[in-house]
Amino acid sequence: MGDDGRYVVINGRRWRATDPAIPEDRRAELTRILMAWRREVRRTKGTAAEARARAGVHAAKVALGERGSPPWWEQTDRQRRTRWQTHVPMPGD
Repeated sequence: MGDDGRYVVINGRRWRATDPAIPEDRRAELTRILMAWRREVRRTKGTAAEARARAGVHAAKVALGERGSPPWWEQTDRQRRTRWQTHVPMPGD
């Protein structure tokens, strides 16, 4: 993780870190949803359903604070809470 906690470095590439304010149970739930969508991307690769799977990955990453604008460290506490409480469906929902 970077010195400021906002980024992680993996294989020399910088990625936005998960919002540390997300309650552990919600973070775990969103991570499970993200991984399910990533499996769905692999399963649907090259088909019309791939776009929906990629949108699911994006929605989960936004909820985790790993994507989206403004970044989590520029959001108010209320904005951050609203972001991670937003419903993110599992594949098949």
